[in-house]
Parts: sequence; structure tokens; C-alpha cells
Amino acid sequence: MRLAAVVLVAGLLISAAAARRESRPTVYAASSLTNVFPKIVAAKYSFAGSDTLAAQIRQGAPADVFASANMKLPQGLHDDKLCSKPVVFTRNALVVIVPTSNPAGIHSIYDLTKHGVKVVVAAPSVPVGAYTRKVLAELHLQAVLGNVVSEETDVREVLAKIALGEGDAGFVYRTDARTAPGKVTPIAIPARGQPNVRYGICVVAASSHKAGAHAFVSKVLGPRGQRILRRNGFLPRIAKR
Repeated sequence: MRLAAVVLVAGLLISAAAARRESRPTVYAASSLTNVFPKIVAAKYSFAGSDTLAAQIRQGAPADVFASANMKLPQGLHDDKLCSKPVVFTRNALVVIVPTSNPAGIHSIYDLTKHGVKVVVAAPSVPVGAYTRKVLAELHLQAVLGNVVSEETDVREVLAKIALGEGDAGFVYRTDARTAPGKVTPIAIPARGQPNVRYGICVVAASSHKAGAHAFVSKVLGPRGQRILRRNGFLPRIAKR
């Protein structure tokens, strides 16, 4: 009898744990959130370029939450009634990164126009790729695009190529540069060229875990979630005036 009771209790505990795991929302999130989101909430994550994730949601992928590195993509899903009205949940900034050995002698963004410099960027459809092109346009440095040797599908691919020395410089978010200490060195972008990098989050309309999805968004927007984002280098969701 005693053994049967122990087995029953153990079975109930296992079932409860499995139910909790099953109720966790599936979160499609920008790759720049890879190191921080799991610190805020336990969930089932799929990290990739925001444009790729948005396309997958449009094709019916089983996502419950979409967290994008811009507002344009979730707003487009909302306009097409595929997700709730997106809200800004954090902000970021761009930096130029070079390998720690800095073989090309890059010391400012203006050095990227030098002949022979190998620049790695994200594709223009990826938020960080679009932001990169805004920086270059604002600073009248479109000539840098002539030195681009590779266009990646997300910011982590740019980071990896520079960390491995497969390029002389790349454009990433400052939070990504922080994840590769000793491998890359960040170089600040002049304030007048810095784009307004806002991250948007929404609940996917076809979600089968709406309660869990809304709870996830609340935790990200809550005091603890915001503290964790800031500790990992992200900026407050509302800019100070």
C-alpha cells in the first residue's frame, strides 16, 4: 500500500511537471535575444533573424509570441490580423566590431571606406541590416557597402564571422558585442548616425497557448524582466528625454 502511494505521488508529480512544460509558450525571438530571454522566462524558444521568423508565422508556424528587433515586422503582422498590437519592450544600439587582433587597423567607422577592408553586414531584410544601412546613409558613408564581402541572415552570423576573423569589421547590436569578450572589440558609432532601434513584441493570433503567451509578454514588460534586459546591455524601453 505504502509503495503504491509513493508510485502514485511520483506519477502525479511527473505529470504535473510535464503539463507545466507543455503549457510553456513557444516564443519566436530575434537572435540578439538569445542570451537574455531565457534568463527572464522559461519557454520554448526559436531564435533567428526577425524577418525569417515573421515569414514563418505568416506560413502558419506554431508560434505563440513574436519578439522582433524592430517594430515594422510585428506591426505588419498586426495589420494583417496575425498578431496582437505590438508594443516596444526594449531598445538597443549599433556598434562596429572588429576582431581583437584588428588586422585591418580599424579605429572608427570612417576607416571602413578604405580599399581592401572586408566588411560583414546582415541582409537588408533583417532589422540589423536595415539599421546598418540607415547608419551609413545618415553619415554619408554608402561607399562602405562597396567593401561588403558577405550579407548574413541574422546578427549572430555577423558576430561569428568577425569573431572567427572571416571579416575585418561588422555591424551588430552592442548587446551582441558583449557576448564575445576577448574575441571582438566594439567601436562606437557617432551619435548623429545612431538609428532608433526599438524591439516589438506581440501575441500571435493563431496561438494555442494564449494565456501563457500573454503571461510571457507581461513578464518581459515587468520590473524584473526590464532589469534583466538592462543588465545585459539593452536600453530602457522608453527613451529618456
